[in-house]
Amino acid sequence: MANQDAPFGFRPVRHLSGGQIRTNEYKIAANYGTSLFQGQALIAVNDGTVAAGTTSGVILGIFNGCFFTHPTTGKPTFSNTYPASTNASDIVAFVYDDPQLVFEVQGDEIGVVADIFSGFDLVGTGGSTITGRSTQELDTSTTGTSGQFKMIGISKDPNNSDVTVNNTNVYVVSNTAEHTHKLTTAI
Repeated sequence: MANQDAPFGFRPVRHLSGGQIRTNEYKIAANYGTSLFQGQALIAVNDGTVAAGTTSGVILGIFNGCFFTHPTTGKPTFSNTYPASTNASDIVAFVYDDPQLVFEVQGDEIGVVADIFSGFDLVGTGGSTITGRSTQELDTSTTGTSGQFKMIGISKDPNNSDVTVNNTNVYVVSNTAEHTHKLTTAI
């Protein structure tokens, strides 16, 4: 059966050592011009804020929503997305930043079985304004010894575990050299 082509970003599923799955808070700059979606990879910016992750960035963690005072109504607002260019000075992102977390993510192409324990980069930057979920995927064409994430297995999802076709869901962890908290040098 063909896998469903339904990317959902990075979804935390467990901790490698049995620890808790939790988020930490980071600032988003007022008027930051890019929308962020739940499950989207983020990078740390040297001014102390976070921004959308790209295929070449060192990953800080995965976005899980935010809080801010709504600029029009003045009401406290919790959202699983950050709307681009929100003019608020108190925007806080909730980020899964523990490098020991295991995430489930959809691969974009075929051929992941031969590449378990290889490194991969992410692909995509957008998300759905309807669901609030990221549409990032694992770029399975970038396999190698480096990459932002290391694949550690195939998902048990019965709708997306066929390794003979595109869009297989897989389990990944942050690659040590590509995670902000594991770097030995400044970003």
